[in-house]
Amino acid sequence: MLRRSLLALVATAGLAACTSEKPKEETPTSSPAPEKASPAPEKAEAGTSEFDLNRGGDRPLPTKVWLPATAGARPLIYFSHGLTSQPDDYAELLTAWQAAGFVVAAPKYPHTWHDAPEYNAGDIVNQPADAQFVITEVLKALPGRIDANRIAAAGHSAGAITTIGLFSGSRDERLKAGVLIAGRQMPQPAPFAGTPSPLLFVQGKLDETVTYEQAYGAYNEVTWPKGFLELPQGTHLPHRDQPAVVAATTTDFWHWTLDGDEAAKQKLPQDASSTGVAGLTSTF
Repeated sequence: MLRRSLLALVATAGLAACTSEKPKEETPTSSPAPEKASPAPEKAEAGTSEFDLNRGGDRPLPTKVWLPATAGARPLIYFSHGLTSQPDDYAELLTAWQAAGFVVAAPKYPHTWHDAPEYNAGDIVNQPADAQFVITEVLKALPGRIDANRIAAAGHSAGAITTIGLFSGSRDERLKAGVLIAGRQMPQPAPFAGTPSPLLFVQGKLDETVTYEQAYGAYNEVTWPKGFLELPQGTHLPHRDQPAVVAATTTDFWHWTLDGDEAAKQKLPQDASSTGVAGLTSTF
């Protein structure tokens, strides 16, 4: 897959294509979200929905939503993909969160997904606003399926930078927690601003795109409850290098921060070290 650098203006120079796997081709099946929807049934079925969203008329944001089998209003995890990527490239991790009872929403960003008509890596500066828009629209489209008081954000690489923006100058106060996979800081008018929210960094020590030092530098700037999941043999794709460890640790992180499950919080160090290939540092 092509490797492209971000504009120096965005201060993310050297951030390359965020996935090395050939993207899966998709046939759009989405339709505009209805203005009104029926209440959620007592028994839910796991599945996916797709929505044709567009911010301002010139920023198409086709969004895929993974719905869990758990009935009732469930927490929402908003996910941002990396450069030249798309949501389905992260399906293994996102479906693990879905299976754990979380709604997951992930758009294709207009200028950074793999098949963007006009690719522009520097457009990530506009993605936090896209994210806020998509969260709002998904809440409208799925009444009764999402608990608006339990929303979190996650992302990989450029998507993690987008997520950092949501907790910084573009702070979305609806967010209660965040997961940053191979993420680094970029200049923000107010880095990590607003209401403190627990953040979990996931980083491969062999990552040559977002280096360990860059990720740990961002981690050090956080004054909130925080954790750093280190994979010594991990590359820029830690969620593929050690999928079981990343899925287990992030899922228990969500159960703690979004479900209030203190037992899940206590499991986090064990999740990280169970296979001997990772370790967790935290202030949780």
